[in-house]
Amino acid sequence: MSTPNSKKPASSVNPLVETRDVVAMKHKTGNLYETIVVISRRANQISVTMKEELHKKLDEFNVHGDNLEEVHENKEQIELSKVYERLANAPLQAISEFNDDQIYYRKNPKNITT
Repeated sequence: MSTPNSKKPASSVNPLVETRDVVAMKHKTGNLYETIVVISRRANQISVTMKEELHKKLDEFNVHGDNLEEVHENKEQIELSKVYERLANAPLQAISEFNDDQIYYRKNPKNITT
């Protein structure tokens, strides 16, 4: 499952939970369970990516010292954390991508039983 290069910025996704039309979502894959699997796998990918990005940015602020008593409060670090807290969570972003047909998925013929 991958997405095209034209991704919607995460900040444009509504961070509030809304009611979804699951029947319409079901018609895209033909099965509600498969729809949920596609969305959950994409949500996991988004979550891992966001976590890696955040840790990479926060590593810039790390002070590598042995002094445990000294704690530095960095305003830039706090602002960065607040930005990531305001973003829509990964499942909401995945649902938005799925509804906008930005997720590529395919069925594995080995898993289909007759």
